Amino acid sequence: ASPDEEWPEAEKAEKLARGAALKWASGVFYRPEKLEGLGHYRRRETQRNSSIQSRLKSTVQSYLEGVSAGLEQLRSAAQEVQSVCQDLGAARWALLDSADHFQGLQQMRELMEEHVQLASVVQVLPQIFSVHEVFSHTLQLLHGQRLLEAHVELMTVEQLRDDILSQLHLRGLSSAQATVLSYFSGLQELNESLAKQLWDIVGSSLRLVREDPVLFVTAVRIIEREEKIDDTLLLEATFLPPGRPKGWRQKFYQVLQDTITGARFHVPRTDAEGPGLARHLAALQKDIVSELRVVKDLMVQCVPAHYNILSVCAATYHQALSSHLQEILREDLDKQGLFLLLEWALRVYHSPEMMGHPDLLPEVDVSALGPLMSSELVDQTERRYVIKVKASVFEWMQRTLEVEFKEWFREEEPETDHQGFFQSALPAIVMQMLNENIQVASLITDSLQQKIYNMALEELEAFLGRLREALAQCGKEHQQDRAVPKYYISYLLAMLNNNLALSNSVSSLHPDTACREVPTSLQAALDRMQKKATQLLLEELLLDLQPLCLQLPSRKWLSGSQLVGSMCEVIDKYAKDFSRVRKPVFTLLLAESELLVASQYLRALLQRKMVCKSREERGQLCRRLLQDATQLRELFCGLGLDRSQQSLEAVFALRELICLKDPALLSLEVVGFITKYPDVSDEHISTLLDIRGDVSKEVRHVVLEMVAQHPQVLPEGYRPIFSTILVPVPELPFCLRKGKCA
Repeated sequence: ASPDEEWPEAEKAEKLARGAALKWASGVFYRPEKLEGLGHYRRRETQRNSSIQSRLKSTVQSYLEGVSAGLEQLRSAAQEVQSVCQDLGAARWALLDSADHFQGLQQMRELMEEHVQLASVVQVLPQIFSVHEVFSHTLQLLHGQRLLEAHVELMTVEQLRDDILSQLHLRGLSSAQATVLSYFSGLQELNESLAKQLWDIVGSSLRLVREDPVLFVTAVRIIEREEKIDDTLLLEATFLPPGRPKGWRQKFYQVLQDTITGARFHVPRTDAEGPGLARHLAALQKDIVSELRVVKDLMVQCVPAHYNILSVCAATYHQALSSHLQEILREDLDKQGLFLLLEWALRVYHSPEMMGHPDLLPEVDVSALGPLMSSELVDQTERRYVIKVKASVFEWMQRTLEVEFKEWFREEEPETDHQGFFQSALPAIVMQMLNENIQVASLITDSLQQKIYNMALEELEAFLGRLREALAQCGKEHQQDRAVPKYYISYLLAMLNNNLALSNSVSSLHPDTACREVPTSLQAALDRMQKKATQLLLEELLLDLQPLCLQLPSRKWLSGSQLVGSMCEVIDKYAKDFSRVRKPVFTLLLAESELLVASQYLRALLQRKMVCKSREERGQLCRRLLQDATQLRELFCGLGLDRSQQSLEAVFALRELICLKDPALLSLEVVGFITKYPDVSDEHISTLLDIRGDVSKEVRHVVLEMVAQHPQVLPEGYRPIFSTILVPVPELPFCLRKGKCA
């Protein structure tokens, strides 16, 4: 084959090189004057080719030398591998020849292992034989409270027992373990004796760290030794000796917690309320602060830092107190006991006098332990406290009510204030009692204060109801004998002033000074109370006016008697009594009295109707009505009641109907009358027409038809006057069959 066929890449490279050279030459020598430098270019390219060829030759030479050295190494390695194979073959045949001798060596190995075991047993035999002697010595050390030395002896014997048991366990000789345990049975007694002393020391730790901390530190050191042994055995996890892990550190915490819990948190049943409970809580406060200070200042220095002994003790006291308070709350505590517990748990416990004491901060952070009483328990206790306070308030109010009405039967008027208004101590007693309970509750929580406030309003409303009932009963008894009580009217006036004082004071009970609204139901109770007292006073006025009203109307009255003058004297007498109440109530009494007088006057005129027989008699009646109404109106105006508030205007309006000269105009006047007084009925109009004495049947029919065509609706705020006046129903004429009625 030709060189071109063997190396096609070389041919391709040569063609590329020639093409590149031609391209370069055509670019350089495309102008004739450039041919002068042809010799220079030839020399330069010749030198360059020579340099490239020399570098190629040196590179190829170095590659050839490396390949030669590699081939020589491969040849040497092949010879060595062949030699090793021959040696391995020889060793294999030598091992096959000596296989029988190995069986003899196995027996020797077993004998050697047995010899080692026996040597180990022989080595520990003195220790095994001295075990019971060590037991006795250790027990003596424990009795002498040489705890560290006793614990060293105890650990040595335990180590010996555990090593023997471990060997038996590894060899599967579990049947022999019972013998070993029986031989070392004294260890159990020593462990129990040591543990008892340790737990006694831990139980007295708060006293020991103050008096002699050496014993406590010794106990902690022993506990830590045992804890390390437990950790080591648990990590190995191959064989766990009997009684392991002892867990003495956990037992340390448990004993300490049991000591704290059992030493303080019990209270005799007889001391679960009143002063006994207060003394118990005060003792707890003092002792807990004192003991936590001992823990912080002394005990912390006697135990490792990872014990967190101060946090553990604080948490133990916290949990024990929480359980203890729940236990006390299971008793039927009085209101004082419930208040003491709430105040102590919610205020005192977190205060600088207890868990917030400067000597305990910042290490003791009781806020991280949660609330001493859960929100549900606090709410339940607050409700129990409210129930107890409610019973107490009811009892006090009932007693106040009884004392109040006993004073009514005294032979002297009620006391007066500096302005001469009648009053009694009832509002001051009631408001002081309610306000004190609300203020006391504010020392605990806002929720308790709100609960007491709501209870106070409920009790005040109930009290007003009982007061009104008692007032009504007293009024009934007074109707039977008006001489008893002697100063009945004065005490009714005092009751009105008391009711006004209560109404003005209720808003001051609200915990929020910005909210001073009186609840609707309570305001209604106050209004009912005022209405009842006013009603009883008006009944008294009515009893004195009735004998005079019975003389209305009459011929004697019509001719000019002093009947209304006598009525004015009675009214003026009562008005002087009414002046002993404060102005809002005084104005109300005047208005109600005026309405009573007007309605009684109209009732007498309409019920005992007097028919005018002539125009002169009708004129005389009109003059009498004008004179009486004017006299009464001037009286009430003089007493301070404005004319716009008076109902006597109805008498003037009625007089206009009677004085009307032309009966034909009555229909128009009556429409105006019923528009002004919408509570007037057909019977009232018919009676008025009868009083005139000059109304024909036709006119009567027209007037009553007009009234029927103009039904009236009582406007809001209208004070009825005619609706309270019942007029007698006229008797129907008796008609024979088939006859005409008259």
